[in-house]
Parts: sequence; C-alpha cells; structure tokens
Amino acid sequence: MLFAVSALHAHYGKSHVLHGVDLAVGQGEIVALLGRNGSGRSTLLKAIMGIVPPSSGSVRLDGAELAGLRPYRICRHGLSYVPEERLVFSHLTVEENFRIGAKPALSGGVSWSVEQMYGFFPRLHERRATPAGKLSGGEQQMLTICRSLLGNPRIIFIDEPTEGLAPLIVDVVMRVIGEIAAKGVSVVLVEQKLTFALNVAKRVLVMGHGSIVFAGGTAAFRADTAVQERWLGVS
Repeated sequence: MLFAVSALHAHYGKSHVLHGVDLAVGQGEIVALLGRNGSGRSTLLKAIMGIVPPSSGSVRLDGAELAGLRPYRICRHGLSYVPEERLVFSHLTVEENFRIGAKPALSGGVSWSVEQMYGFFPRLHERRATPAGKLSGGEQQMLTICRSLLGNPRIIFIDEPTEGLAPLIVDVVMRVIGEIAAKGVSVVLVEQKLTFALNVAKRVLVMGHGSIVFAGGTAAFRADTAVQERWLGVS
C-alpha cells in the first residue's frame, strides 16, 4: 500500500478523539471515509496532516514515517489536504492562489498545471483575476481543490467537497476526482452525501466513536444494512 495509518490516537485537550485508527490506501485508489458528525473523520485527516498532533501511532507514505512532523513537512512528502472550510487567500486573486499552491512534482510523481485546472473548471479561468474572497462557495471549493493539486501530491484528502454545491457542480467535482485518481493520485474523501461517495469511491471506511468500524468495497457496504443503520442512521 502507498499510504498506511496504524494505531493512531489523537486528543483535543483531555478529550480522546481518535482511538487506534488503522487504514491503508493504494496508489490511485479512491476511498470514501463515512460516519456521523462527531465520529472523528475530520480529526483523522487533521491528525494525518499534523494539524492536530497525534498522541501516538504511525502515519507512513511509501514507508516514510510522517507522524509528528510539522504540516508543511508532511505536505512536502506528498500529502495534500482540502479542508471543509476551504480557507482560500481571500485578498489574492484566483491565479495568485494557484501560484501560492504550486510546487515542483516529486520524483516520479504526477505534475499538474494551471492550464489543467482551468480545463477542469472553466469558471475559474473566467474569474482568474477576481479576489478569492469574492467567489461563490462553489467557486471557492473548485479553487481549493485546484490549489491543492498544484502542489503535485501523491495522495489528497478532501473534506466534504460537495457541501453547499449545486448539483451541476457536484457532477463536475465527481468527474475531476475520477480524473485525479486515473493519473495515479490517491484520494481519501470525507463525504456526507452517500450517493456521491458510493458513485466515486471503490472502497469504503466507516468511522464511529473515533475508530474504523467497517472497511470494505462499495458492494459489501451497500449489502451491509446493519452497518448503515448503526453507524450512519440510513437504511
């Protein structure tokens, strides 16, 4: 496996949020990370990226240990993170946001260009001279995904990419995620919209109470109504 997390624990103060999480992701694989609000999904992504320092455990990319490193060093190893909050540089234009995110590709890695980003989202080309703070929520989501890709990651973690997006834009985001994976970049996707997650992912992880409570293919997840009812509250 390209990427593996083992026995990962994390705390917010005295609150024990992650309880020994294990997961693995292969190259070019799309994995959906599901669970109710408060199950630990976003904290897991932040712990992987070093934003929330892990209390213990291992985070490895191609065998290199990343747990305990500062977030900027983790990014330099080939991990990228699209937060739910988007966090654009609001006073900078679309194109300036792109330039901030861009960095050389790692040896043997996938290299993305600004032109490819505009090909994914032509609306961003139209708005390339607009300050990011004046973009719509959907446009900011496009921008954040593109800015992260321009860092040429080997694996990208995307938190709630469809939140607040119009259905037409959701379809575009689904296509872009598929193209990212087809280039060999792995994707871990936190998503509330079950239909979207199951249409784009090949494998599903379900979190509950800070642990992985289900891991399997999308077909196995669809068939396991007990897991769906207990951990997601759907039938």
